[in-house]
Amino acid sequence: MPAEHQQQSPLEVVVQRESYVHGNSGAPLIGKTIGALLDEVTAIDGSREALVVAHQSIRWTYSELKARADAFASGLLALGLEPGDRVGIWAPNCAEWTVAQFATAKAGLILVNVNPAYRLSELEHALRTVGCRALITATRFKTSDYIAMIRELVPELSNGNSELNSSRLPELRYVISIAGKHDGCFAFDWILERGKQVGNERLDSVSAAVQMDDAVNIQFTSGTTGLPKGATLSHHNLINNAFFVGEATGIEPGSRVCIPVPLYHCFGMVMGNLGCVTHAATMVYPSEAFDPLRTLQAVEAERCDVLYGVPTMFIAQLNHPEFSRFDLSSLRRGIMAGAPCPIEVMKEVASAMHMSEITIAYGMTETSPVSFQSSRDDPLELRVSTVGRIQPHLEVKIVNRDGQIVPRGEAGELCTRGYSVMLGYWNDEARTKDAIDPAGWMHTGDLATIDNNGYCRIVGRIKDMVIRGGENIYPREVEEYLYQHPDIQDVQVFGVPDTKYGEELCAWIVAKAGATLDDDGVRKFCQDRISHYKIPRHIRFVESLPSTVTGKVQKFAMREAMIEEFVGATKGGACA
Repeated sequence: MPAEHQQQSPLEVVVQRESYVHGNSGAPLIGKTIGALLDEVTAIDGSREALVVAHQSIRWTYSELKARADAFASGLLALGLEPGDRVGIWAPNCAEWTVAQFATAKAGLILVNVNPAYRLSELEHALRTVGCRALITATRFKTSDYIAMIRELVPELSNGNSELNSSRLPELRYVISIAGKHDGCFAFDWILERGKQVGNERLDSVSAAVQMDDAVNIQFTSGTTGLPKGATLSHHNLINNAFFVGEATGIEPGSRVCIPVPLYHCFGMVMGNLGCVTHAATMVYPSEAFDPLRTLQAVEAERCDVLYGVPTMFIAQLNHPEFSRFDLSSLRRGIMAGAPCPIEVMKEVASAMHMSEITIAYGMTETSPVSFQSSRDDPLELRVSTVGRIQPHLEVKIVNRDGQIVPRGEAGELCTRGYSVMLGYWNDEARTKDAIDPAGWMHTGDLATIDNNGYCRIVGRIKDMVIRGGENIYPREVEEYLYQHPDIQDVQVFGVPDTKYGEELCAWIVAKAGATLDDDGVRKFCQDRISHYKIPRHIRFVESLPSTVTGKVQKFAMREAMIEEFVGATKGGACA
C-alpha cells in the first residue's frame, strides 16, 4: 500500500475527534414485512420449534405458529377490521399475544401495546389516543379484573356478539377475550376458528399489499410528566433492529431464547420474538410476568442458551435462595438492557450464570429500540463499563445544548438517525417535531460520551443530572461506586431540593439479605472513592425500589416521596 494511503487525511482526523459515529453496513437491510418474514422462515424451518410457553404447556413449531397467525388474521378481517385499523392488546405474556403480533402484521393492522399494569384512565387514554377499533384482552392479571374494568369504561358492552357503540370510545367496535366466554366479547378462539372457515384468500390479497414502511405497531412511552405518547413503528423499523440485535447477541438457528421480559415492550416483542424469528430460533416464555424462580426453572428445563432481562431481573435471580440448585450450564449469551447495568451485577452474571458472552444493549422505544450494543468478544472491562458500539446502518452524534457536536469524551445529548427512527408519535405532530429534528435526528434526552474507539457510555438522563452548588453530578457514576459495596443489592441515586445548594444527592438502598447497613457505613465507604460533593447527603434503606412493569426504576417516584418526607419533617419542626 502506498505510504500516503497509510495516513489519515485531515478530514478523517477531525471526524475522529468529534462525537459522531456510524455503523458499518455489515449485512444489508432487510426489505420485507413481518408477515413475509414469518412465511419465509416457515418455508425453510417449518418443523423447528418456534414457541414454548411454560405456564400454558404450549409447544409450537414454526408451521403451527404460522397456521394460527394466518387463521387469526383471516378471522380479524372477517370480523370487519380493515388494513390500517388499530388493534389494542392488553395482556401479560402468553401464546395468544404472539399469535396476535404476527396476525395483525399480516392483515395490515396496527398492533397497539397496552401496558398490563394500566388502570382505567390509562387504558382509556391509550385506546382513545390512537382510535383502537378492537381490543384483545386477558380476563385478568394479578389484582386487575380486566373484563370488569372494560365494562366500567364501556358499559355498552352488550350481551350479544355485535358491534359496539361506545360514547366514551366511539371508535371501539370489538372486544376480544383471550380466555373464557364473556358476554359482549368475542372469544379469541372463535375468531381463530372463524378464520379457518373463511380461509386465507382475502388475507393473501391484503398481505401482498402491505409495505415494509407501513406502520405495524404503536407503543406508549412511559414519561414522568405528561400523558404517554404513542411511538409508531414500521415493519422496516422492527425487523431490521431485531435482526441486527440478534446478530450481535449471537442468536443462531436452533438457539433457545428465554424471554422473561414483557412482550408489550420492545425488549420482548422486538428483541425477543422478532429476534428469534429473524434467526429461526425458539422463543421461551417462563411465566406470564417475571418470576425469578420460574425463569431459572425454564432455563434449566429448556436448556436455553440465551437469556434476556433488565438488571433488576438478573439481581432477583442471583439472589434467589434456590439459585445454587439450578443447572444453568446451557447459558452462554444474552442481553442486559432497559436500565443502567451495574458493573458488579454484570460480572456476577457472566460468572455465576455462565453467560460469558452476555452483551449490553442501549436504545429507546422510539428507535425500535437498540442503537448501541457491546460485542460478545469485547474485553470484559468494556462490556461492563460501556453499552458497546453503534449498530450497523445507524448514525449517532453527541451534542451540547446549542446542538453542536462535542469532542470525543465530552458529555452531551445522544441523538440517533437511521432506519430505526420511528415514524412519529401517533396523531401528535408537535411532540414528533420536538423529538425528531428536520435533519432526521431523534433526540433521546440521554447524556452520553463516546470515546476514541467508538464505545459509548451512558452518563444519565438530562433530567436526572443533579446540579449541586454549581457542580454537575451524574447519579449513574455514584451508583456504580455503591454497587461495589459487598452488602448492597440495589441502589438508586437522585437529586432532591436543597435550600443551600439547590440540590442534594439522595440514595435509596436495598441491602442484601442478612446484611446490616447504616448511613455512616455507606458514607465511609464512599469517602475514599468519590469526591465529597458526590457522597449522598440523604440515605434511605428500603425493601424494594419503585419500578415499571419492564423493570425501569422510577426515580421520579422516589424524589416525590422524599419531598413529601421533607415537607412532613418541616411541619413537625424537624430539619430535612
